[in-house]
Amino acid sequence: MSLASIDIQPLAVDVSCNNESISVGLADGRMIRVPLEWYPRLLDATPKDRNNWQLIGGGLGIHWEDLDEDLTVESLLRLR
Repeated sequence: MSLASIDIQPLAVDVSCNNESISVGLADGRMIRVPLEWYPRLLDATPKDRNNWQLIGGGLGIHWEDLDEDLTVESLLRLR
């Protein structure tokens, strides 16, 4: 089996938000950064609410309880 045929599921290990973007650190060392404007609930949220996240599915996604927002790592990697 070649390495190219192995299906590796990317997992989030860290999340941070500023006023312009969401940054997600992955277990394999990659960092994803996407604009907050893609996610209106996060864009309109307070910094406190943006920072109140939890990983779900062992890192397959991110959940913001107070904002009723969920993002998957897969959707972030697809660039929306």
